[in-house]
Amino acid sequence: MSQVDVIAIDGPVASGKGSVSSGVAKALDFHVLDSGALYRLTALACMNQCVDLSDAAAAEKVAQSLNPLFKDGKIYLEGKEVTDAIRTEEVGLNASKIAAYPGVRKALFELQRRSAVADGRDMGSVVFPEARLKIFLTASAESRAKRRYNQLKEKGISSNIDDLVSDLKDRDRRDMERSVAPLKPAEGARILDSSGLTLQETIDLVLAWYRESKA
Repeated sequence: MSQVDVIAIDGPVASGKGSVSSGVAKALDFHVLDSGALYRLTALACMNQCVDLSDAAAAEKVAQSLNPLFKDGKIYLEGKEVTDAIRTEEVGLNASKIAAYPGVRKALFELQRRSAVADGRDMGSVVFPEARLKIFLTASAESRAKRRYNQLKEKGISSNIDDLVSDLKDRDRRDMERSVAPLKPAEGARILDSSGLTLQETIDLVLAWYRESKA
């Protein structure tokens, strides 16, 4: 299988995939694919349409008709900006549920093939197995909960660290145990534990690994 010039960054929820991907893409002048946003958009669309999230076929139909717009750092769904709306905990939990449906994953597959820096849960193992560089970005549940707590605090949303740790562990377990595209390092992926690293240190390490992969 020939390589494609893609950096695939996988990892558990709140591991910093989005921030790292954005920083790496900016440094390399690459485009970014936030696969998590696609699942969150599908979940939000299901919620808006009062679709039963336990109905896999109905969720798949919503995913098939999904037509989001990513423009100037903002995300639109059905002509309405939903950049912040898809980042709520409720949408995140529902996105995790529908991500387990094979039909939903298949419907979003082609949308996920249009990028150069891709972050998600199965970018290296399923969507871009031929990626030049595959990274599994992780951090302790406690570190990720602290990051999520600070993000929510900045948005004026109250939360509890212990609850966030519990929610993250539950979502990790669900993602790792699902039958389709379970959360795990892709074959040949480099493991990057960012628990003790700053965002810039993490970005710099990914860039160094990318340069190394092209040497």
